[in-house]
Amino acid sequence: MIGFLGYITAKTVFLRYILPILIVLLVAAVFAFLLSFLGEKLKVKKDERVDRVREHLAGANCGGCGYAGCDAFAQALADGKASLSDCNPTAAPHKKAIAQILGIDAGDDEETVSVAHCAGGGKCRNKYDYQGYRDCHTAAMLGGGPKACPTGCMGLGSCAGACEFDAIAFEDDRAKVIVDKCTSCGRCIETCPKAIFTRIPKRADYYCACNNPAKGKAVTEVCEVGCIGCGICAKACPEHAIAMENNLPVFDYKKCVSCGKCAEKCPRHIILKHE
Repeated sequence: MIGFLGYITAKTVFLRYILPILIVLLVAAVFAFLLSFLGEKLKVKKDERVDRVREHLAGANCGGCGYAGCDAFAQALADGKASLSDCNPTAAPHKKAIAQILGIDAGDDEETVSVAHCAGGGKCRNKYDYQGYRDCHTAAMLGGGPKACPTGCMGLGSCAGACEFDAIAFEDDRAKVIVDKCTSCGRCIETCPKAIFTRIPKRADYYCACNNPAKGKAVTEVCEVGCIGCGICAKACPEHAIAMENNLPVFDYKKCVSCGKCAEKCPRHIILKHE
């Protein structure tokens, strides 16, 4: 009788405690095997070139290329979905290295920098005394902004707020790009409602600091330093590197030798040398 009760007790312990544990362990082992097996079978193989490409990118993570960051852009390059020309912050030597890694054409891209085509600021007449929120887009909703020049910098700093690299400073209420900090990401270009920013080659020295296509009296009535479209700069250029378009000088930087004669002859002193 005692033996029979012992058998019943042992069987009960086995069924209540030991068997459930064994079942759980067995199920866990099966799942572990399946996860390991399927994980290996379904594993997406990473392109080893992506990490090598990433090492040569500028690392600005500015989003100017249209991707979330440099990691995403490196993957897009490796997948053939992006172009090296989409990344302005990366220097030309590094682009060439990336081109060699991917076996693609590096093109003739060169380093660029943003410049602000406005020297007005405090020298530009105000239409009214703006007292609103210090944001260029908000100000522009009120009659195009407080500045009498329709294309001039309003000096409210939206471009500086958008720049992640502190590359924009303000001098006499006008935006000025700090070349050594600029990565040419394009945030200022996208942000400015007056479209005063463009990119020029980083090696270039001179640019026109005016964006007003009007001429003569129409410009002098609103700004002390605006370009009057006289064309003296173009005539003074020995390399014929300046053409007048919409009453503004446009530089051909492939021809420009940075002699500075355009800046010397400009009667309005709006051909500036970026620093």
